[in-house]
Amino acid sequence: MTATKASAAPLPWLLLLLSVTTGLVDAISVLGLGKVFTANMTGNIVFLGFAAAGTPGFRVAPYLVAIAAFLIGALVAGRVGKGHAGLPLRRWLMLAALIEAVLLWIAAGVAVGFDIPAQSPGTSLYAIIALTGLAMGFRNSTIRQLKVPDLTTTVLTLTLTGIAADSSLAGGSNPNIARRIGSVAAIFLGAAIGAALVTHGGLVAPLLLAGALVLTGTAACALHPTASEPA
Repeated sequence: MTATKASAAPLPWLLLLLSVTTGLVDAISVLGLGKVFTANMTGNIVFLGFAAAGTPGFRVAPYLVAIAAFLIGALVAGRVGKGHAGLPLRRWLMLAALIEAVLLWIAAGVAVGFDIPAQSPGTSLYAIIALTGLAMGFRNSTIRQLKVPDLTTTVLTLTLTGIAADSSLAGGSNPNIARRIGSVAAIFLGAAIGAALVTHGGLVAPLLLAGALVLTGTAACALHPTASEPA
């Protein structure tokens, strides 16, 4: 599917919804799993550097688990995407959404009884990191293959750069400005909701919500006629 066709379909709306779930997952991982990202690997590389230097409060193992799980998820999604070339887009989207949602829901099951202040039990901590890292790696690889401009669903550095660098103040024409601002707002909203849920109820509710949003949003997108076109 070309970027033009992708933009004409409801994919941008789906990717904005997925951006909300990124905020949820970031709140889960940073606030609930001890300052580790499972959706944003840039943060993990920086934190891993802190840990390697012996900075108090940062441990090497959680970041390595998150990065490894993310890479495995991205690798598998790359193979899945290539295997769906020429097949209906909705089939690929629904499979990707189902895999991501199931991983998040399994993580929710593991999170039952997890003590956030004590980060205990340790096995649950690393299992949740691995499961959410796999889900986000799978998501990122899938979105990358869809090639919808300015909607990565997880990273905002280039989006914010584009808002400023392509603005009328910089002599630009503000391309995709609504989409770019929407992406920022979506992750902000998800992070705020996720923070409230984690702070007042733990990890189970935001993980269940993230999986439900992924699956229901993708199902709605798959009903659109353009989703029957070849991926």
